[in-house]
Amino acid sequence: MSLVEFMTTDVTPIASMGRNRATVVDDFARSELFDRTFQEGMELVEETAAYLDGDGRRESKLLSRATALAYAGESMKLTTRLMQIASWLLVQRAVREGDMTAEAACEPRYRLAERAAATEPGHPELPIALVEYQVRTDKLYDRVLHLDRRMYLDEPEEDAVNPVQSQLDRLTAAFRI
Repeated sequence: MSLVEFMTTDVTPIASMGRNRATVVDDFARSELFDRTFQEGMELVEETAAYLDGDGRRESKLLSRATALAYAGESMKLTTRLMQIASWLLVQRAVREGDMTAEAACEPRYRLAERAAATEPGHPELPIALVEYQVRTDKLYDRVLHLDRRMYLDEPEEDAVNPVQSQLDRLTAAFRI
């Protein structure tokens, strides 16, 4: 399944389409989409760490006290978000390598939490490189969160009424002679 197909497929959980969740997890862990996402995630972790330890550290020493405090808080949020992404990706890799069963990977403790929306814009004097890493990390987190939800959503209840099918049934009944 291509990235476009996976990302744009109906929001109905894949597990409810006749395939069990463990199979979906196992298939994803062996997919090209996983390879690309894993590569991107690990590269972003390394790039961000190098920035925070190098240029970012030098830039933070030049900031005003208030901006330096904002920088410290934002860099902690950034690091935490990246570690959440890396952890999720490493669980998928563990499935791929046989170190974890797909069934175990389905446990709720391995799910990503919804990303809290930013309540206030970042400090206007933060280094642009830090802001760029935040944006890239947020975009990757949102994509990985989407994958997580597609793979692990609870199955819909059997008794749930499909409004479209309900309307089609009513039209069929109305036009029967």
